[in-house]
Amino acid sequence: MHTEPGNPQEPARPAATGLGRRAVLAAGAVLAAGIGAAAEAVTSTILAPDRGSPAGAPPPVSSIPFHGPRQAGVTEPQLPSAQLLSFDLPPTTAAADREALRAVLDALTRTLSTAAAGTLPDSRLRTGAPTRLASLVGVGPQLASRLGLNVPAELADLPPYSGDRLDPTRSNGDLLVHLCAADRWTLTVVAELATTAAKAAGIVPRWTQSGFLPHALPGVTPRNLFGFKDGTANPDDAAAQQWVWGPPGPHENGTILVYRRIRMDTGGFAALPEDRQNLVIGRRAGDGVPLTGTAEHDDPDIYAKHPDGSYIIPATSHVRLSSPRLDGGARMLRRSYSYDDGLNDRGLLFCAFMRDPALFTRVQNRLTERDALAPFIEHQASAVAYVLPGAAPGGTLGEQLWT
Repeated sequence: MHTEPGNPQEPARPAATGLGRRAVLAAGAVLAAGIGAAAEAVTSTILAPDRGSPAGAPPPVSSIPFHGPRQAGVTEPQLPSAQLLSFDLPPTTAAADREALRAVLDALTRTLSTAAAGTLPDSRLRTGAPTRLASLVGVGPQLASRLGLNVPAELADLPPYSGDRLDPTRSNGDLLVHLCAADRWTLTVVAELATTAAKAAGIVPRWTQSGFLPHALPGVTPRNLFGFKDGTANPDDAAAQQWVWGPPGPHENGTILVYRRIRMDTGGFAALPEDRQNLVIGRRAGDGVPLTGTAEHDDPDIYAKHPDGSYIIPATSHVRLSSPRLDGGARMLRRSYSYDDGLNDRGLLFCAFMRDPALFTRVQNRLTERDALAPFIEHQASAVAYVLPGAAPGGTLGEQLWT
């Protein structure tokens, strides 16, 4: 039976990783991002001790490179703490605004690259250990249209969906910065410094949101706030090249991020009997196995039926409605986080990367119409951004925007 590769996470004892391990996850759905297939974990791996270290000591930790063809906030294994920062560029004239955007991207490149290298002159970051920081910067569709930037034709605001309860003060933005770090301390300091640099270059903060991943034992997929394993199904490198990254040309190493802040009724869902929860999701809560499979990473067979003709994975199941099989195999790369902003405001920060956000719209429309999970979730914020290709050493993020 076909199996789905897992979602790479930051190891408990990290070492430098190659692009093959970094590259890519995703499957097609809103909370499939969050329910049996999202990114909400820190999956550890056991590594051999460094030959130059005492027996059993963890190997040296290395910094995550900032420079490269793709931004590390998409390609690196997920780190346990996250912060999203949204900014607006106040409109003046097109020429002045383009220069202001150049200045902002230059400031962010310098700040984030020096932060990743551990060379920022801030005493709060002098911990004696290498910085573990990955970041991404993206441009919103309204700014791209206003300034005539060279972005993918597919970049556009999402259409309205039935059931959305979006807060405009927590949605959208001209520029989106996504920071991930190994610890909350580093994340807080770098977010402050990045915001200061961006403001000094002429941009205005719009909203910010923090998120987290739970700790997981080596080789164990962690669980989301509904109690289900999260991070099971994701595309391999070949599928990601087809569905996530841009085609050859100026957008080749860029992608489009769809962000949704999804409040989860954790208490209401927990009140369901476990067998009912399994049918709502399409997987077993205990081990994450799809209802048609025998192992967690088995590909859910959404067409399998009981002898009476009913689907084994129900027609209203979240896993079935979000299946890539319903979209010609098209997949998203999902790197989501949980959030906890109070007793009645907990949920998922759904972050999915794709070449064309029309995929998200198709999936979300199916989920809106039939998803058995819908009574337990509410979409409260939304954003779309073109994630820029990475910057070469000595270069600046966004150089392709002007060609």
